[in-house]
Amino acid sequence: MSTTSPPESPVIGLSAAQVAERVSSGRTNEYRERTSRSAAQILRANVFTIFNGILGVALVLVLALGHWADALFGFVLLLNTATGTLTEIRAKRALDRLSVLETPRAVVVRDGTETEVAVGEVVLDDVVRLRAGQQVPADGEVLTSDGLEIDESILTGESRPVRPVSGAQVMSGTTVTAGTGLFRTTAVGGDAYAHRLAREARRYSLVVSELQAGTNRVLHWISWVIVPVALVLVWSQLRLSGSIAEAWSSGAWRNAVVAGIAGVVSMVPQGLVLLTSVNFATASLSLARRNVLVQELPAVEVLARVDTLCLDKTGTITTGRIRLGEIQGADGGRASCEVLSALALLSTVGEPNATADAIREGLSDPERLGEHGLREVPEPGEAAFSTDVESVPFSSRRKWSAARDRSGTTWVLGAPEILLAGHSESVLDRARQIAAQGARVVALARSRSPWRLIPGGEEEPRLPDDLEAAGIIILTEEIRPDAAETLAYFRQQGVDAKVISGDSPETVAAVARQAGVTASDGGELVALDARTLPAGAGSGQETEEDLERLADAVEGASVLGRVTPEQKRALVRALKSRGHVVAMTGDGVNDALALKDADLGIAMGNGAPATKAVARLVLLKGEFSALPGVVAQGRRVMANTERIASLFLAKTIYASLIAVVVSALAVAYPFLPRQFTVVSSLTIGIPAFVLALAPSDQRYREGFLRRVLSLCVPAGLMAGTVTLTTYLWLTLTHAPRAQVTTATTLVLITCGLWLLTLTARPLTSWRLGLVVLMGAIAVLGVVAPPVRAFFLLAWPTPGVWWVIALMAGLAVGGIELVHLVRRRIVRDR
Repeated sequence: MSTTSPPESPVIGLSAAQVAERVSSGRTNEYRERTSRSAAQILRANVFTIFNGILGVALVLVLALGHWADALFGFVLLLNTATGTLTEIRAKRALDRLSVLETPRAVVVRDGTETEVAVGEVVLDDVVRLRAGQQVPADGEVLTSDGLEIDESILTGESRPVRPVSGAQVMSGTTVTAGTGLFRTTAVGGDAYAHRLAREARRYSLVVSELQAGTNRVLHWISWVIVPVALVLVWSQLRLSGSIAEAWSSGAWRNAVVAGIAGVVSMVPQGLVLLTSVNFATASLSLARRNVLVQELPAVEVLARVDTLCLDKTGTITTGRIRLGEIQGADGGRASCEVLSALALLSTVGEPNATADAIREGLSDPERLGEHGLREVPEPGEAAFSTDVESVPFSSRRKWSAARDRSGTTWVLGAPEILLAGHSESVLDRARQIAAQGARVVALARSRSPWRLIPGGEEEPRLPDDLEAAGIIILTEEIRPDAAETLAYFRQQGVDAKVISGDSPETVAAVARQAGVTASDGGELVALDARTLPAGAGSGQETEEDLERLADAVEGASVLGRVTPEQKRALVRALKSRGHVVAMTGDGVNDALALKDADLGIAMGNGAPATKAVARLVLLKGEFSALPGVVAQGRRVMANTERIASLFLAKTIYASLIAVVVSALAVAYPFLPRQFTVVSSLTIGIPAFVLALAPSDQRYREGFLRRVLSLCVPAGLMAGTVTLTTYLWLTLTHAPRAQVTTATTLVLITCGLWLLTLTARPLTSWRLGLVVLMGAIAVLGVVAPPVRAFFLLAWPTPGVWWVIALMAGLAVGGIELVHLVRRRIVRDR
């Protein structure tokens, strides 16, 4: 039941000595739930990869064979691994520092005094106070309940809250939605239910990363190709000596193994995974500096993909600060003393909320009381025993609260549409007119009858049948100064913003208009009343047909009012069923369900602990204007990862083609490991690292993997074909080996640099400078004798220069043609 009284004797709780004994024996609620990987896990993830394993074996073989110069790729391998590890650890430390600021707190009763402690400091048998918006920190038994309502959907899947009475069991990870109470812990730490559910209480699901999913899929394919191709390549190089036995006896097997290693090194996209991780880590680090806590690294990518942003009005569009404006009587005149005393009573019973706080603060203003000829608010009925009156706490589900004074009058405060419909239409019309101007309006009604309760308390309390209007309370909200600019940014980026609130549709529409929200069709902005949504929406058990009807109803709506928490959740699910990528912002416990199901949940730093627990991003300072920065980071990650993926995978394509053709024709492999290392470093490694960290405002387009493959496969095949043609042409004309290798290397570098110019477009001055610098270093490798000698290259003869120029020209033209055809195909789609 919703009506309870406090215990007859005060609760003492544990003594200091009892707490110390439990702490020393380890019976605390301390449980390390990692919000990020440990340093050891980061190191292990960066070192022990399949490609590092392949390259590590290759490095050992090269060193064992005494080919120290060809071990250059090992230096690149170590540098990449160290860079990735250090960047991720740096980002981890920044995020962990922010996580400490967000450590949840709990109020415990010890030695008869309420004390606030960290949730991890709660011990077994502690008496803990529960309040609305809080996650239950441990398993326990209810001692007292003052309108306590708990959402156990994480356990049961049932969205209807339960109303535990004294002796009932509560489980950790569940959420208090209304009321207050005390419970004694019976299981803490790793023994608590939420932790036995493997962190389900806080981490319901991981962000789905298109980048990681697409990259992992490609790497899986490559891992199956590299080893067999490498083995075939080594076998073909051994056969050049006549037979394996002859190769072994003559020592030619050493060169065959080195050639095979060159093929392996060329095929491995060793920096792709590294730079993807570095991209996410640096984005998280940048956001941490802006007081945005990223609880899952890929979350920054998701906001770049968002096309629908659902905004909770209170705390997002507005600052969340509410002030008491005018108090009117039922007739529109000055409110009576009885109304003021009833408001004073309702503002002090149950757990505080923003509306109650605003009313209580407003009624303490001497100037306001003077307008009513009062010095203080009179007590309702005979006395205002606010600590033991019967009451129903406010719930965003039912949208009203109630209290019964000592005279037997029931006072109800809540939404005008709920309290006044059917019996006080003129007062309701006045409330709607005021709400249409942007004010928040609540109604006060009274009855001589109590609210109705179903035995067992399993159903919602029902309003009395004989309610009559007693007054209208007008509240004002402050719109965030950055709201209009931020919403305009999302509108320019093609993101559909939907403002959702439990307030009246008229109020929400007026506030949304002030914040710059426009109708999707360009017409007048009108709010949709959620009470008119299809039946079944918000039941928690919606069928596909229910979601389809709901999606039809809300697809074109920009503002929705009188939305229940369950309807918010259903709305998110309906939009997702239409293929939308949905982000949801919120700060109250009533937003937690929707944030949990959204593709990206964003909580305000001053929000309820339960809401922040399920959010992927937390705006620690509650600054709505931080979201464009998150979008910018997401777009940088998406655009730059697509660029570098095209470079790395094109290399894998042309290297695999060269290895397969060389094996099939049984000719010598055209490169040494050191030569392919310099090709890879100049055309991919160094440029990719710079591009990965560069700013980018390119809008996200769906189909990351399709676009990458549509460029890297034909471009890689073109580069491989031209390189092989150069190699075979000069080999068949009996050019010296050094001339052949030099020409082949320069042609392949030209292919790589032109592919770099494609992926770096638009070619800003610094990007063009990067390409020119890489080309200049390549030329230096041929011009400078010491460098030329190290890489076993030669100054090309005039005839070889002509071959290089011809094949390089064909390569540039072919790759550019691939780009033009691809762009036309993408545009037509």
